[in-house]
Amino acid sequence: MDTNYGVTLADPALPAEVFEEMESLNRKAAPLHIWLRTRANQPQKKPWHWGSEESAQTPPPESTSIRTPPPVFKPTPHIWKWKEIEPFLYKIAEIAPLEFTERQQFLLVNPGCGGALQVTNTIRVAVSIYKPGDQAVTHRHTPNASRTILSKAGGYTTVEGEICRAGRGDLILTPNGTWHGHGNDDDSPVIWMDVLDWPLMERLDCIWLEEEEEGKVANAPAPSQNWSGRHYGSGGILPLRPDHRRGIGVGNSPMFHFRGEDIRLTLEGMAQEESDPFDGIAIEFTNPVDGSPPFTTLAYGAHLLKPSEETLASRSSCSSLFCCISGSGTTKVAGKTLDWEENDIFVIPNHLWFQHRNKSNSKPAVLYGISDRPLLENIGHYRRQGKTSVGSVIELN
Repeated sequence: MDTNYGVTLADPALPAEVFEEMESLNRKAAPLHIWLRTRANQPQKKPWHWGSEESAQTPPPESTSIRTPPPVFKPTPHIWKWKEIEPFLYKIAEIAPLEFTERQQFLLVNPGCGGALQVTNTIRVAVSIYKPGDQAVTHRHTPNASRTILSKAGGYTTVEGEICRAGRGDLILTPNGTWHGHGNDDDSPVIWMDVLDWPLMERLDCIWLEEEEEGKVANAPAPSQNWSGRHYGSGGILPLRPDHRRGIGVGNSPMFHFRGEDIRLTLEGMAQEESDPFDGIAIEFTNPVDGSPPFTTLAYGAHLLKPSEETLASRSSCSSLFCCISGSGTTKVAGKTLDWEENDIFVIPNHLWFQHRNKSNSKPAVLYGISDRPLLENIGHYRRQGKTSVGSVIELN
């Protein structure tokens, strides 16, 4: 294994005995609606070859049978309880070394999606673990992706050469087309939640992945420590650069690292102010260049619910994912009550009324939220409604 950040030169085939053990573990994990990854990306390793013969594919023969509509799967509200799913991470790390499995992770599977590796029709979520000494191959791909750090500390992600040291509650972005790698040179495992717009890109037939090859320096040397923070981390101050783009993607944030400590302090600093009736104390992460969401397809934010606070019900045309960073509470959605606590992850599909409540009468609760709102806005289909305290339906921005 190479010792450069994010570079692993060995790529052996998955041993049969490891594969069988993983599949056995998968059967045990199935009732929890998670899938233990076993080299999921192998068919998509080659990048887009511009105008080359390799890009040409022979279409399958046309079927002569009577055509029937494909099945329609609709995501359902669901919660993944951390206490139930976390143990599987350590089992994966124990039986399947990183070089055999691409990632030591499981993917969340929405019960309403017919087994597809997605939580909504636009969002894929995985939970990854990196043990001390682990290093993943530096790579880039077309899906936008992010990491929300769920462990206390440890590990790093390198993005376009910038080393982003991981801390609890950090949000680390890897926009499409950016070279990035992951690893852990600390003495305890690091765990994070990966979120990608993979299902959307898959539907558009626009997915490719490219791995760094031996001798390349795609992700090194680092341009400087804390590059994002020093260039874009001061609100209202924008460096005069001719081009803010990093990587080959278009319209995404050049700032990659939002620190959990900064997020916490910002929310706590606003906690004495009046809450929004539908969102609590809420902040959004933005592209510092123009104030747009960090990605053209996904929006990121955080909500603080004061002790015993309950929001009014709202619904929108976008799908939302939430992760509890601190505290505990409940979310009512479509006749269900989802009870959540630290590191629990839950999904709210589009068009469904929902409202959050902080169960504690003494401590605040913090939820991180991710949605496909920018996608809906960009194609002219975003809409949000709320219910007032007397039950009247109103339009929301």
